[in-house]
Amino acid sequence: MNAFDYIIVGAGSAGCVLAKRLCASDRVLLLEAGGSDRSPLIQVPLGYGLTFADPKYNWMYTTEPDPALNQRASFWPRGKVLGGSSSINAMVYIRGQQSDYDDWAAAGNPGWSWDEVLPYFKKHEDHVFGANAHHGAGGELRVSDFADQVHPLCERFLQAGKNLGFARTQDFNGALKEGFGLWQMTIRDGRRASSANAFLRPALQRSQLVLKTHAHVTRVLLEDKKAVGVECLIAGVKQTFTARKEVILSGGAINSPQLLQLSGIGDQALLEKVGVPLVLHAPRVGQGLQDHVCVSYFFKSKVPTLNDQLNPWYGKLWAGLRYAFTRRGPLGMSVNQAGAFVRSRPGLARPNLHLYFNPISYSAATIKPGRFKITNPDAFSAFLISFNTCVPTSRGSVSITSNNPLDKPRIETHFLTTEHDLRDIVEGSRMVRSIANSQPLADVLESEHLPGVGVQSDADILQDFRSRAGSVYHASCTCAMGPDPASSVVDARLRVHGIASLRVVDASVFPTVTSGNTNGPVMMVAEKAAEMILQDNA
Repeated sequence: MNAFDYIIVGAGSAGCVLAKRLCASDRVLLLEAGGSDRSPLIQVPLGYGLTFADPKYNWMYTTEPDPALNQRASFWPRGKVLGGSSSINAMVYIRGQQSDYDDWAAAGNPGWSWDEVLPYFKKHEDHVFGANAHHGAGGELRVSDFADQVHPLCERFLQAGKNLGFARTQDFNGALKEGFGLWQMTIRDGRRASSANAFLRPALQRSQLVLKTHAHVTRVLLEDKKAVGVECLIAGVKQTFTARKEVILSGGAINSPQLLQLSGIGDQALLEKVGVPLVLHAPRVGQGLQDHVCVSYFFKSKVPTLNDQLNPWYGKLWAGLRYAFTRRGPLGMSVNQAGAFVRSRPGLARPNLHLYFNPISYSAATIKPGRFKITNPDAFSAFLISFNTCVPTSRGSVSITSNNPLDKPRIETHFLTTEHDLRDIVEGSRMVRSIANSQPLADVLESEHLPGVGVQSDADILQDFRSRAGSVYHASCTCAMGPDPASSVVDARLRVHGIASLRVVDASVFPTVTSGNTNGPVMMVAEKAAEMILQDNA
């Protein structure tokens, strides 16, 4: 039978949550273009250093050359596998600042303020700190703390922040969401807690849920501006499936707008240009793309770092054996171990800089886009500090280039097009250096490796940023929610404006990108969406 109550397109961070919630009462079809996530490269936490550039698990997108980045194209990995990008990300769990969600509500999206979304974060959470006002316990998603395992250099980074006058937080997702601290990670017992592991695998025990992998959805089937099913390619064969209640797109910020456009929902001029019959003129589909763009400053160290453990072959062997027997050590967590949310100047209402501290460096590996290999760090002792602006104001777009659903869409980033973003870049650079040169981190600082102390003026800082910066892989906002179809794609209940029985549930519905990592917020959106979908179809 090819008829279902709900069809979900994309078994990623959002789709797996939706599948588990909806199949409790209805027959659900979950379609995923990628394949199995059983590889050790996915399940072993540090394996993401290899899946970043593996087309077996990755859409391997490349953006258009961006003038802000010296006409460089950026490599954009996106998960093409069960679990989606939650199967290849760095596992850092950050909800963002309270103001992120209050801004969503203030933009005309009732139900999306911080106080209103917090219960959905907590609902599926199994937090290491237990249930309290900020966290849930016993849910599907494990959020772990690694204070007893992080590299000793992390403590020097935290103390440097304290000596600069910044607060120290024990929980970026608790009462104090800014300051310096250690990252919490979506890892359970040394294994990646992806959405597939946390939500999908238990749900597959129910007969109500049908999963099809290697199923590339080519268009949404529409009748009288109502979604009635989807068309997809499975093993090269075109198949159609019908939905009695709704079709839900959870392909992410690139694939969801692409699929809407291929289905005739998008800007009329674009669709006419590429030969797609127009169903609904929806000018904001694919528009408003936001992302965090960052740069890393590399510092040679007087003391050993993870480079010394993971660069030699015998160090890799030892790390592998330690992980195999204990599920601990460098392979059992992210190298992105500490960081901060800070305000770079007085008078700011919220943190404007997101900082990352890694007790490892891979400066040589970042020269070639897409060749980011954490497991092959530099041959000398070093660490890095990265930064990006929390709330960028520049906007890009995603658009199809033909009516062939197998052609990759055009991704235009348009970074650094506002004075706001440029100012944050300069201040972020100076913040990174002030931390590195503050005690006690300064005690172990041998020299600045990249970009080097010769880069000092505002102009030089911006030029260096343009030559080395890249995405943090937080693509969002391309099917933004809002009350007006002229300026948004979905309403506050994530229903596509002008099309019945069709929703989008993923990072593309963010009106603005959250301040930090996006995986946690996407799962929250899916949790809330599942409740709304069941309410609307009761």
